[in-house]
Amino acid sequence: MANHKSALKRIRSNEKKRVLNRYQHKTTRNAIKKLRELTDAKEAQGMLPSVISMIDKLAKKNVIHSNKAGNLKSQLTKHVTAL
Repeated sequence: MANHKSALKRIRSNEKKRVLNRYQHKTTRNAIKKLRELTDAKEAQGMLPSVISMIDKLAKKNVIHSNKAGNLKSQLTKHVTAL
């Protein structure tokens, strides 16, 4: 167990960040799934910028790798333009 006040604080702050990152990552994955299931082109075009923004935020915070973010954005954009 931690012996220093700073170590205890680090444990608390790490847990807060972990929970928030998990929430945001799961929310983004659900949004990606929802976008992939859409068949209406107009609705997909409207949803694409918000999903790309969510992906960029995860990559910025190193929750996902920047290359994975680029690949996801590319695949989703191709999917939406094909509709």
